[in-house]
Amino acid sequence: MTALLRYQAALLARSQRWLPPFILYAAFLGVGVQSGQPVLDSLGYAAAALLPVAAWLVRICVTGEPPAAGHCVAAAVGPGRAHLARLLVAWGASAALGALATVVVTWISDPASSDHQTRVPPLQAAVAGLLAALACALLGTAVGALTTWPLLRSTGRAVPALLLAALLALVVSGSPAQAAVSGLVTGSRSGTVDFPLLPLAGAALLAAAATATACALTSRRSP
Repeated sequence: MTALLRYQAALLARSQRWLPPFILYAAFLGVGVQSGQPVLDSLGYAAAALLPVAAWLVRICVTGEPPAAGHCVAAAVGPGRAHLARLLVAWGASAALGALATVVVTWISDPASSDHQTRVPPLQAAVAGLLAALACALLGTAVGALTTWPLLRSTGRAVPALLLAALLALVVSGSPAQAAVSGLVTGSRSGTVDFPLLPLAGAALLAAAATATACALTSRRSP
């Protein structure tokens, strides 16, 4: 499995198709996060913006492999394992991006509440922000897995479905991403840090279920 992950990671890196979502994420942070803003608010914004990027990376990893190479890999290791490697690489890329953003945002933000009256411990804020980013990356991976091949084959259907699902995952009450982000924003008002462990666990369960479904279907459907 390690060799398969390295292969998929090399495909993603060499394709340079990761540049548009990375640049878009950097643009989101450049517009929405400014130096001196309350740290928890900024971390919540950074985590929320990561979700559609994670879904986009899944689509890139699933659709970026040349068909002939994909058939060879599937024949060698099984279509389910090959698809699992694509999803894991996509999640790993989004998680790494979220971790980097967490460090940068924590560094430039004001460790204080929304009214700048109560100090917020930077390390605790960074941990909470990282957990929220991981939750959003997991849920974005789930969205991507359910809105691309093998569940949706047509680009005309898959891309709108991805965008709509990502939006709903951020705004629908009860969504792990919505809970994680709102926990940071709410904590910023009082200057308290709430670690989003339950949202992270919920996002992990949803991502596992979506991944299992997608991988199971790859053995039944041909590209």
